[in-house]
Amino acid sequence: MPLINRFAELHADITAWRQDIHTYPELMFDTHRTSTLVAEKLRAFGCDNVKEGIGKTGVVGVIKGKQNTSGKVIGLRADMDALPILEATNLPYASNTPGKMHACGHDGHTAMLLGAAQYLAETRNFDGTAVVIFQPAEEGGGGGLEMVKDGLIEDYNIQEIYGMHNWPGVPVGQFAIRPGPFFAATDTFKIEVSGKGGHAAKPNATIDTTLIASHIVVALQSVVSRTIDPLDAVVVSVTSFETESNAYNVIPERVELRATLRTLKHEAGDLAKSQIEQIAKNTAAAFGATAKITYFPGYPIMVNADAQTEFAVNVAKSVAGEHNVSDNAPPTMGGEDFSYMLEACAGSYILVGNGDTADVHHPEYNFNDEAIPAGCSYWAGLIEMGMPAK
Repeated sequence: MPLINRFAELHADITAWRQDIHTYPELMFDTHRTSTLVAEKLRAFGCDNVKEGIGKTGVVGVIKGKQNTSGKVIGLRADMDALPILEATNLPYASNTPGKMHACGHDGHTAMLLGAAQYLAETRNFDGTAVVIFQPAEEGGGGGLEMVKDGLIEDYNIQEIYGMHNWPGVPVGQFAIRPGPFFAATDTFKIEVSGKGGHAAKPNATIDTTLIASHIVVALQSVVSRTIDPLDAVVVSVTSFETESNAYNVIPERVELRATLRTLKHEAGDLAKSQIEQIAKNTAAAFGATAKITYFPGYPIMVNADAQTEFAVNVAKSVAGEHNVSDNAPPTMGGEDFSYMLEACAGSYILVGNGDTADVHHPEYNFNDEAIPAGCSYWAGLIEMGMPAK
């Protein structure tokens, strides 16, 4: 099953949908225009049932095959939200809202799944039910969790679920995937250091929180370099250092550090959290200060199921050819809230090549419309090969 010819015919339409969505980016759960557009198109395609408002602003469409003797149900998920980034592409269809931008390609994901939905509704050459899922708030809002909590898996009796993301640096038409942990858990934490403020000319009369917090920042680097097994991927990054004073001559009473912890194993995450707490508290205590650590759980580790990943590899190879699919892609320390859906249902997540473009979350990034036929063919292949007509 190579690239499906119908997607060559639909390529211009799908590209137009993608570029329209790109022009009108929406953040988090505020995807009202995009969700309405998606629902209208699914109904126009003739989907058997379209429901809005799942997971606040998510949209789900049902497409039944010509046959339904298998009873099998497969879900396909795309994300819809944009990022709070000022676009710098100068494209004719660039964002019309300063400070909002489709800088991660969710416009492309949505458009490709719409294209696949149109094709599947036209042909219905499968035995079972396809459920197309359009999710809001992947970028930090946990929209995947909200859709699961709203009964997505149970209400539609989804037995397998699949996701896809474009990937700059992978050539267009190629795919990359791996079984097991693929995207990292994305916890965050803050450390509040409290000491004794005072005049900068009399540091001996203070407990200098700026100095102490600086020691903590440096010491935290030992969590990865000296605590974690070198074969376990862990990231500890302090991203904010904020004092309660911006004066040149004041040593502040308090300093707040903000950081992210990324892990691919639960055990490594637990060990890292323990070490972070010990380092922060003991370093502060050595200077006569105190440190309070607060953790904020983020997206869990995204784990691809073995059987569904093997199937996804076979589908991708049928679309792109044996040599254009990597089945042992390196894991990434980025996060992905499709992890919630994979916790609730067996499934897998694949990367589709976006070519030589700016990286995601960059103001000059743009989804590569040349990736559309491969992405749409993969979506359709999951349904037609996963539920072959008898």
